[in-house]
Amino acid sequence: MSRSAPFSLDSLHPVLQWSLLIVMAGSAGQAFKYFHVPAALFLGPMLVAIGFGVCGANIRLHKHVFRLGQGSVGVLVAHSMTMGVLLTALHSWHVMVFATLLTVALSAVVGIGLARWGGIQGSTAAWGTSPGAASAMVAMSEDYGADSRVVATMQYVRVVCVVMVGALVSRLIGADVGGTDAHSSDALLQGANLLNLGLSLLVILVGVTLGSKVPAGALLVPLLLGGALQLSGVLQIVMPTWLLAIAYGAIGSYIGLRFDRATIHYVWRRLPAMIFGALLLILLCAISAWVIAEMMGKDFLSVYLATSPGGLDAMAIIAIDTHSDVGFVLAMQTLRLFGVIVTGAYIARQVIRVTQRLA
Repeated sequence: MSRSAPFSLDSLHPVLQWSLLIVMAGSAGQAFKYFHVPAALFLGPMLVAIGFGVCGANIRLHKHVFRLGQGSVGVLVAHSMTMGVLLTALHSWHVMVFATLLTVALSAVVGIGLARWGGIQGSTAAWGTSPGAASAMVAMSEDYGADSRVVATMQYVRVVCVVMVGALVSRLIGADVGGTDAHSSDALLQGANLLNLGLSLLVILVGVTLGSKVPAGALLVPLLLGGALQLSGVLQIVMPTWLLAIAYGAIGSYIGLRFDRATIHYVWRRLPAMIFGALLLILLCAISAWVIAEMMGKDFLSVYLATSPGGLDAMAIIAIDTHSDVGFVLAMQTLRLFGVIVTGAYIARQVIRVTQRLA
């Protein structure tokens, strides 16, 4: 008697797949929120979407929806930007540069280790461990001869590890969770009118459009545009809770659905090394965050999120939800993003050179 084939979600109609994903992702987000998990509305949908991707779901969230979600997070962060935050970031520029260089160096060391002992090609390992925007690293890796499938998997495995560890760290140190509602309520109380809501949505649309050709521009351009308009007094940003829930869910689902069965099968033998490399990089960055926090006299969680090698949008969500220093986190993450984009090709060449010498 032949063994039956394993169940696959691709046998279901796409409408049914979307319906199940929306219901289950929304329920997971609300369940995580009930138990006060940091970034609950992002983490819940992401984990459900990973399950869907691995189980063979053939639905994919359009990249424009993902970018609009990033833009919404950018505008929410802009709501937290004040002159005081900007002055603090300016005052700490030397520490930010040091932390950025340290994180890039640590990622290169981990990349060399994965290339030497993890069975991953040097260029692919270098781009896969680069702590920048995952989409930007995948796109750039193709231009430099790396295997973009492995780079994408390494990047998103690290994003998942960073988010999970970040949520755990936030929980263990007793961070005040629930910032999404607080920020939304504050915004609504300060400017609860349709004009400001309409202008906030317009900032998202215009910012995402202008930033479509810039790495992480879908988040950075709305952030800068919204921050400039709010600081100048032209706009009081309004971000309703329902809009943030959709934005967080869109980002989490987009990332999760990329973990399809074919990709997991392709990298299965290398997956333990990837996870180990991601956790090692997170640990090294956490140690450096503790040193920097002691040097600056800042709270550990803010510095940890600022130096954590995760996605800019994911770190922004956790920073907002835990009432961390959002301005500091975004300033350092943005600086590192630009640093990685500028030095990525050079770092990849150095990783290949060192790996060849060690071989």
